[in-house]
Amino acid sequence: MPHSTLIEDKPVSSPPVPGAFDGIEKSAEIAVENLHLGGERPSLVGLTRSLLAEKLKDIGVPEREIRMRASQLWHWIYHRGAQDFDAMLNVSKTMRTTLAEHFTLARPEIVSEQISIDGTRKWLIRMPSHGKHDRGAEIETVYIPESSRGTLCISSQVGCTLTCSFCHTGTQKLVRNLTTAEIIAQLIIARDQLGDWPGMTRSASGITPNAERAVSNIVLMGMGEPLFNFDNVRDAMGIASDGEGLSISRRRITLSTSGVVPMIPRAGEEIGSMLAISLHAVRDDLRNELVPINKKYPIADLLDACRAYPGVSNARRITFEYVMLDGVNDSLADARELVRLLKGIPAKINLIPFNPWPGSKYTCSDWGRIEQFSDVVFNAGYASPVRTPRGRDILAACGQLKSETEKLRARTRLMLDSGIGAEGVYALSDDD
Repeated sequence: MPHSTLIEDKPVSSPPVPGAFDGIEKSAEIAVENLHLGGERPSLVGLTRSLLAEKLKDIGVPEREIRMRASQLWHWIYHRGAQDFDAMLNVSKTMRTTLAEHFTLARPEIVSEQISIDGTRKWLIRMPSHGKHDRGAEIETVYIPESSRGTLCISSQVGCTLTCSFCHTGTQKLVRNLTTAEIIAQLIIARDQLGDWPGMTRSASGITPNAERAVSNIVLMGMGEPLFNFDNVRDAMGIASDGEGLSISRRRITLSTSGVVPMIPRAGEEIGSMLAISLHAVRDDLRNELVPINKKYPIADLLDACRAYPGVSNARRITFEYVMLDGVNDSLADARELVRLLKGIPAKINLIPFNPWPGSKYTCSDWGRIEQFSDVVFNAGYASPVRTPRGRDILAACGQLKSETEKLRARTRLMLDSGIGAEGVYALSDDD
């Protein structure tokens, strides 16, 4: 399947977060608050309850009606998946007309969908335009169906700032944070594509679980570091878990972090999701190479934050992700040290066979070594499942996500600088 290309926002530097804490970095924020998904009229999809109320106030809805109208919109957008105001049958025709004059229910654009031989789906999604010579940054979102559940792997940033050496996404420069609306729109799009709204027919293409809902779980394990985009991730997960809308339990939402230690307590208090830690090494010198943020927040500090994570218990264990790299971190001594480090933390360890990507210097541990490693961890009393690689054939597996637009970034800029219009750039394919 050929992939279209586009011109992304230029990568930006990463200044400290004002008013937060020293050393935490993130992308310089692009002024996206007033951007929208539907051309000149802003889309209401992805707005919080308070923002929905503000939009209604802006178009002159009487104060006494705003709460009721906002609740109606919330129901139709997040429970019913409405894509047209005319579908809102309990809203007066006059109000529906007024809403359509000022707003849309548009979603971001799906550039491509790929379906793996194992049923995993990957969507390349284009976000709204941010200006001249830009048709919107792109991110990837992955859906992983199983027999009894379906998991959506959501991105929180365009690109990534972490440069983890084993991760394909880490080779792409950070462009910007996704907005709350752009984060939650990935779930909206998935439910659209899978026929996962009440009254809809379940998608016949690919695989979906034999369950009430096609999307039952969310993992914030896509592009980007969620805790570098905390406010937008928090607000998006608030929308996702609202019982009157998308209604995904916080126990079915897992936030994965590389170890942004100062933000972990806030994640527990304000997001309340399950926590996953991208650990991947048991020694600081090696983790400094594999996960460079370790130079700022070493293993001991990270594990102290995990021990103090709000709500952690045997019923709400922390998941430690450990990618198996041949001859790098897969010795039995590493397994024993992992057990020692995690003592006292309610935990399970996900062992992840390394997923290869073009240009990587690593190879996956052989299956015998992975089983031996798993046995050491299991015999110490920890669950140690080996994560079955999913979507490898479409580069949708763990650590493989990367926007297709990155591939031709330099060439498209050069063409624009040479006076070739955007239309000519978009006509290119990866095979040119």
